[in-house]
Amino acid sequence: MPLSEQEQRLLDEMERHLMSNDTDVVSAPSRALSYRNIVLGSILVLAGLGALVVGVSIGFNTGFLGIAVGVLGFLLMVGGVIFAVTPTRGAVASTPTAAKPRAARPTGSSFMDRMNDRWDRRRENP
Repeated sequence: MPLSEQEQRLLDEMERHLMSNDTDVVSAPSRALSYRNIVLGSILVLAGLGALVVGVSIGFNTGFLGIAVGVLGFLLMVGGVIFAVTPTRGAVASTPTAAKPRAARPTGSSFMDRMNDRWDRRRENP
């Protein structure tokens, strides 16, 4: 079922406002990745890959030992990736815009009421 002209116009206006005025996503603090963690994680991944190759190559001859070394190598690789992409605790990435203080949410109001209030505020302050 197609949208009416009013619904389509309202949708287009909401999209324009979202693209131009939504600073919540831009100003949200994000945690920075550490160069040290990325390097050490990469080294762990390479060591795990080496252990996996060694485990597969000796697995044909020894059986259980090869499987154990291969599984250990795989776990080392997964741990290295997790270590590399985990952000540091104290570092926060810089944001291009300063975050504005947020108004306190009215308690007891529904999600739609809050969205309507937000829409009205944005229409008043373009």
